[in-house]
Order: sequence, then structure tokens, then C-alpha cells
Amino acid sequence: MRTEQTIFKGLSGNIECAIDFPDDEPRGWALCLHPHPLFDGTNTNKVVTTLARTCVQNGYVALRPNFRGVGLSEGSFDNAKGETADMLALIEQFLQQYPQFQGQSWVLGGFSFGTAVAAQLYAELHDRQASLPTQLILLGPGVWRFAYREVTLPENTLLVHGEKDDVIPLADAYVWLKDRQLPITVIPDSGHFFHGKLVILKNILNKFLTR
Repeated sequence: MRTEQTIFKGLSGNIECAIDFPDDEPRGWALCLHPHPLFDGTNTNKVVTTLARTCVQNGYVALRPNFRGVGLSEGSFDNAKGETADMLALIEQFLQQYPQFQGQSWVLGGFSFGTAVAAQLYAELHDRQASLPTQLILLGPGVWRFAYREVTLPENTLLVHGEKDDVIPLADAYVWLKDRQLPITVIPDSGHFFHGKLVILKNILNKFLTR
């Protein structure tokens, strides 16, 4: 895997982004979104890098942006609304710079706060009749905590939660999913950050990406 650092432009200025490239010809791309910026969330978070590396191993180029106020990314935290708008701009610029990915399959994934951006980004893209991701991945989901709009999750959504998550309790996820008719994969004895469970998480991701 080869990683390059680049800068995109968001609504509040620069968006720092790492781009991971597979060794072979890619079959698509992935956008991997990190946890809460005000609680040490960055694009080097181990759950996000596990997601990105698994995508790369399955032939995707993986983008790992830093949200506003993290690293070299400019601006300040905006409770997912500004961050979602930034990701819309990032996608447009990425596809302009790498036109070979226009029309190719892509994956949208996030962890914790990143799930709020990912789910609402999906909804924004749907409203704009833009190219939608072929697969949506929400790890340790907490979409409802930072919701500024209604979202509808597609059938091809993977939801993974830790049984003993003490940051976003599993019971809250069950309440949120009650009327959404989607299953959730629960990793037994796992906390929010999947400590000691990343191999299990990677296996779950592999099965989802290769199906």
C-alpha cells in the first residue's frame, strides 16, 4: 500500500487528506471518515485505518480526510453539518483530479462521529441525484447524535457495534434502528474502539466488501 498526502478545499478552507493506493490497478475508491474531532479523532484512528486498509486490500483507493480543525484541515467543529458539506466538495474535487474513478463503484464508511457525516452525506448525494456509494459502512454508529436532517439507509449498509460500547450504548443503536429494518452486527465483549477486536472487525469488513 502506498500513501500520499494531499489538500482539498472545503467550505472553511483546506481539507488535509491521506490517500491510500493498492499495489494493483484499483477497481474503485472509498471514503473513510474518522471519529469526533474534539475528542482526539483523526484520520490515523486505528478503526479508520483498519477500514481503509481493508478497502485497499479489496482493490479500492481509500481517502482518509481530517475534519475541520484536525491536523492541517482548517475551520472549526460544526456538528456534522459543515463536515458533510466539506465532504461533498472533497468528492467533487477528487473525481476531477482522478477522472478514471468517475462511474466506478465506491464505498462510504465512517466510525463513531464519522457515521453521522457518512449517513447524512449519503442522503445529500441522494437528494442531488449524484453517484451513490455501492456500499455504506457504519462502525460504532451514532448518527442520531449529530443529525441535522432525515436519513434513509440503503439495504447495502453494514452496521457494526460493540456489545459493551460505553460511548454510544448498543441500546441506543437498537432504538435508532427500530423502524429502519436493517440488521446490526454485534461484536461480543467489545467496547467503542474495538480494542482487541480489530481482527474480528477486519474479517467482518472483508466479508462485506467481497460479497
